Amino acid sequence: MKSNVKILRMNPNIFITWIFIISISMIFVSLISAYIVKKGEPGGLIINLPNMFIYSTIVVVLSSLFKQIAYFSAKKDDLNKLNYFLFASILSGVSFLILQYFSWGELVNSGVFFVGHPDGSFIYVITGVHAFHLISGLIFIAIVLFKSLKLEVHSKNLNLIEMSTTYWHFLTGLWLYLYVTLYLYN
Repeated sequence: MKSNVKILRMNPNIFITWIFIISISMIFVSLISAYIVKKGEPGGLIINLPNMFIYSTIVVVLSSLFKQIAYFSAKKDDLNKLNYFLFASILSGVSFLILQYFSWGELVNSGVFFVGHPDGSFIYVITGVHAFHLISGLIFIAIVLFKSLKLEVHSKNLNLIEMSTTYWHFLTGLWLYLYVTLYLYN
């Protein structure tokens, strides 16, 4: 007797990537929840978010676009374009981190310090933990670029670039969520 049930399969590495993403999401849900609760208490500070956050948001979205183009290039075996856009994603990712550093400088110049009022501390912790995960994403992209230069990333071997692209898009979406939440609850 033949069964018409389809078994859905997922590559174990992609599954592990999603488990990792869910774990990171839980960290940020906790941080944002604590931030929102703290903002609801009397005595909260109104903090003007740094203008650099706007620029870093644009840069990280561009980086995600570059990463997607790199993925499409790998699917088409356009290896020159693949390497170019992987490198562009790394450069724009590093630019995001530099802009975040300048953002923290803007916070300091406006009198918001890591130690002091909890509202300011939350902004540093939330953006700092995101920056840490972004650094891990940059390392991942650098590994993919290294493998690509050795001709190990192509249309028949997309696993690594698919994992890194999924993770990078997650980090971009996460930043958009964090920025909007910090803006709305400030």
